[in-house]
Amino acid sequence: MRETRRDRQEGRSARLAAALEAAVEYRWPVVPGAVAHGGRCSCDRPDCSVPGAHPHDPELLAATTDARMVTWWWERQSPDAPVLVATGRAVSAVSLPATAATRALAYFEALRMPLGPVLATPGRYTLLVAPYSLDTLAELLAQQPWVPGSMRYHGPGGYLALPPGYDGGRVRWVLAPERLEGGGVLLPEVGPMLEELVAATAKQDSGRPRF
Repeated sequence: MRETRRDRQEGRSARLAAALEAAVEYRWPVVPGAVAHGGRCSCDRPDCSVPGAHPHDPELLAATTDARMVTWWWERQSPDAPVLVATGRAVSAVSLPATAATRALAYFEALRMPLGPVLATPGRYTLLVAPYSLDTLAELLAQQPWVPGSMRYHGPGGYLALPPGYDGGRVRWVLAPERLEGGGVLLPEVGPMLEELVAATAKQDSGRPRF
């Protein structure tokens, strides 16, 4: 379906609103991503493997929670850009295949374990957690008997696309952020969740239980 002028304006308004909500309400540093047009990325790299889904101009280090800067970016500089959140400072994440994640989430809910926001992209879920260092993550993973290759980690130096996503890569909330009194978002520690996330993913990757 061809995009109309009204569709484009509504999309721009939605991205600006999403960027401001993440920066101001959630206190997550955000930055505009590259923009994809017809499968071609604005970074101008013909071999770009993730068109419209990565930082470009400005770079990831420019990510901010400043409302004025965020408004300028999405109103004046990059109104069609996806909203990217820089991970490692205020929020981190672990992502895994959707089927495995659904199994793990059901387990956490049965235990009444507090959960943070959960994002869905085609085929994958991303669980947002409190910031962790790479050293802490390495120690936690070293305690696991086997770590599936299909799990991905979004810590220092990483980023995630927030809803509504980007051209060709829709993003939605499975569990929306729960705001805390005084600002910020409820984010669980990754440690208590990691064993079950690994187990659920290992079971899917191997086709049989590994634990």
